[in-house]
Amino acid sequence: MKSIRFRKVHLGVCAAATALILLAIVLPTHAQQAKQAATKHVEPTGVILGTVTGDHGPEAGVWVVADTNDLATQMIKTVVTNDQGRYLLPELPAVNYRVFVRGYGIVDSASINAKPSETPVNFRVHDAKTPQEAAKVYPGDYWLSLLAPPAKNLFPGTGEKSETNPNGNGLNVRMLDQDHWIDQLKKGCNFCHQLGNALTRDTQHVFAAKPDLVHNDIDAWEWRLGVGVRGTNMYATMTGMGKTETLKALADWTESIEKGAVPPMPPRPSGIERNIVSTQWDVGDDHSFMHDQISTDKRNPTVNAYGPNYAVNAGHGQLVVLNQEDNSTYTIDIPERETRDKVPSRFPSPNRPSMFWGNEHLWSNPPYDPADPHNPMIDSTGRVWMTSKIRGNTEPAWCRDGSNKYSDWFPLRASFRQASYYDPKTKQFQLIETCYSTHHLQFDNDPDNTLYFNELSGPIFGWIDTKVYDQTLASTHDESKAEQTAVGWCAQVVDTNGDGKITRPWNVLARGADLAVLYNTDTGGGTVARGGREGGRGNATPFDPKLDTMVNFSMYSDIPSPVDDSVWGVAEDYPGYLVRLQRGNNPPESCRTQIFRVPAPGYDPRGVDVDSNGVVWMGLAATSHLASFDVRKCKDLTGPQKVDGSQCREGWTLYQTPGPKLKGTNVPADFHYFDWVDRHNIIGLGANTPFVTGSNSDSLIALNTQTRKWTYFRIPYPLGFYSRGMDGRIDDPNAGWKGRALYSNFGTHFVWHIEGGKGTKGKIVKFQIRPDPLAR
Repeated sequence: MKSIRFRKVHLGVCAAATALILLAIVLPTHAQQAKQAATKHVEPTGVILGTVTGDHGPEAGVWVVADTNDLATQMIKTVVTNDQGRYLLPELPAVNYRVFVRGYGIVDSASINAKPSETPVNFRVHDAKTPQEAAKVYPGDYWLSLLAPPAKNLFPGTGEKSETNPNGNGLNVRMLDQDHWIDQLKKGCNFCHQLGNALTRDTQHVFAAKPDLVHNDIDAWEWRLGVGVRGTNMYATMTGMGKTETLKALADWTESIEKGAVPPMPPRPSGIERNIVSTQWDVGDDHSFMHDQISTDKRNPTVNAYGPNYAVNAGHGQLVVLNQEDNSTYTIDIPERETRDKVPSRFPSPNRPSMFWGNEHLWSNPPYDPADPHNPMIDSTGRVWMTSKIRGNTEPAWCRDGSNKYSDWFPLRASFRQASYYDPKTKQFQLIETCYSTHHLQFDNDPDNTLYFNELSGPIFGWIDTKVYDQTLASTHDESKAEQTAVGWCAQVVDTNGDGKITRPWNVLARGADLAVLYNTDTGGGTVARGGREGGRGNATPFDPKLDTMVNFSMYSDIPSPVDDSVWGVAEDYPGYLVRLQRGNNPPESCRTQIFRVPAPGYDPRGVDVDSNGVVWMGLAATSHLASFDVRKCKDLTGPQKVDGSQCREGWTLYQTPGPKLKGTNVPADFHYFDWVDRHNIIGLGANTPFVTGSNSDSLIALNTQTRKWTYFRIPYPLGFYSRGMDGRIDDPNAGWKGRALYSNFGTHFVWHIEGGKGTKGKIVKFQIRPDPLAR
């Protein structure tokens, strides 16, 4: 795989303006672009087919896997057998493949080398001899279900036992209850990687690496949580939960597995799940951390038809490109305005040497680019927008000095990531100052093609009016003027006095909805109280009901509504909150915020999306729910607004995914990192079908809201499919199932956790649904 270094290049003023005029004249419609792409596209027609027979007859609902290294990058294609044990692997290039069978209840078959042909390639498989042998291929959530959290009667936490704290119970004093501990387990550990996969459920490699220090599983867990490329992050998570009881719970789990404990067998694919075809391509290298990929414009899924997929490699500061047309991949370094030595990496040095990489700093700069891209999106012209660092952490003066209305109302300091886009037509990057720290980004369907951002670890809703930005840059050739004209932001201010607007001064809640930390701003405006923002909060005062109130929920993600001016964000502050910004027609003065708390038994929202009716969908990562919120059902949103999230309980509906539950609890062991709504019926399950990532179960999961039934899009090989998002594209609306697909990627921090171990690469994943399991 080759790496390309592109630098930012400017068109001249006249050339840029002329290019925009010509673009408006000759640019074909999305439908014409899709038709042109389909005309050029050449579909592989090879197939491998046959029958799988087991000890008791035809094996229905098992996977047949074909992989090859004879293309420009490794490709893996997987299908499922039908009721008669028959299979057909479609759309195969004419190269050599290694083909084998995997399924629940059987052992992997012997591999057969084959080329596409009409000659059957038949398999004979055998039942696993023991439950332990069968369970080797179960998803991580099944193994994690053997873990028992600390008992409910141990909570709340009273700290570690010591001479000065003789009544300490081994749980952190911040742990409120068992659910809070589970929330932190998912939020702090599953946030980076799977729990329950082969590497995490085994400690023998830790014993082997440190025989002088590790004498039992408690020692093994204490050591392993302090190693590796995330520095002290894992150890800090453990102590934040409570060192003694957390180490005990983890050690009891792995010791039970060592003694022979096994989880229940998962169900085999059934119904429409047997029609699913998955294709994977290797991208990146053996220590790339690729957070997300994108294939099209969310608003119009025919954009970029048959075009490349783009993933962002946070660890290496690169855009990773997959070209499905020739099965090739390459990387492009993302530039910065300042030299690399002035752009700090957010990734720490190893605290203790990694058992795989020693003291190597895998994601440092140098040698890698510090751009730290997090999330990509494609616009209507095919440009790839992303959140990336363009400089060090010092912001321009206009972000804070009151010289524009946004810095007057909400002065900002010390943002850690900004924005950029890559234009595949010109092969140029454009870097954009935002003032706020960027994290996730989403396009609105408004005339200005507004791109919204949630702030990284902060409360800001930010945006770029991309149409205004393009026009200003083309007419002035002045990046700073374009930024100051098109970039805007609002903090979270709730209309607690009920007058229908926000006015200064206001009350300030320094953290989320914590009414115990309440301030009144000084006259002349407020300042944001989190994420590196500076003071001006005045003296602590009682809540003043005559004033509005600034809240400071640190949002994880955001999404604009397609039906009104709402922008929705989610905050993980326990138990979790949905934050609504109504931008109004004169921001920031017209920006108003409403807060809605996630209802029990759900907690920990991370992903957020909106369907075409304006219904908000959230993946509740810790409790394995898909949650919907329909603001049209709200009956109490007039008058003074509340800051504790207690309004509109009637707007919520929770749907829990059906996987195995943590031992002794009603909380599933899966982890739903993000969610997505198929507004356009791309995959064929119906318009507005909501999905969540089964990040701990090797899957993407779709919900039928009418029947409350779930469809699993599972990756059985290699084990370790940890996804952080998805999107869908229509390449050819007239090509049936072959012209449309869902896309995701292996987004784990640690690709060496994937089956195959060190040396394994990340992958982009494509899912399609055939009309039947044998369709060509």
